[in-house]
Amino acid sequence: METGESRLKRMKMRSWRRGTKEMDLVLGPFADANLSGMSRAELDLYDDLLAENDQDLMAWILGQSAPPEALAPLLARITAFAEARLKAAK
Repeated sequence: METGESRLKRMKMRSWRRGTKEMDLVLGPFADANLSGMSRAELDLYDDLLAENDQDLMAWILGQSAPPEALAPLLARITAFAEARLKAAK
């Protein structure tokens, strides 16, 4: 059985090594900043999100298509985090 610590480590690694650099840069910083403070249910949902392909994730984050209802609140949170990071970098 996976421990809580190893689960977070796996999820962070999977967030940073997606397959497309764009999604690495969106999910990696979000995971580093947020995963340790998320509830078990939120982590389960994030794990589900990690199973999605990068093309769908990018389209959902950019608002080009509607995400699955279950993932919509988490994707909105990730999008807001990414937008705040971009504004802070300017």
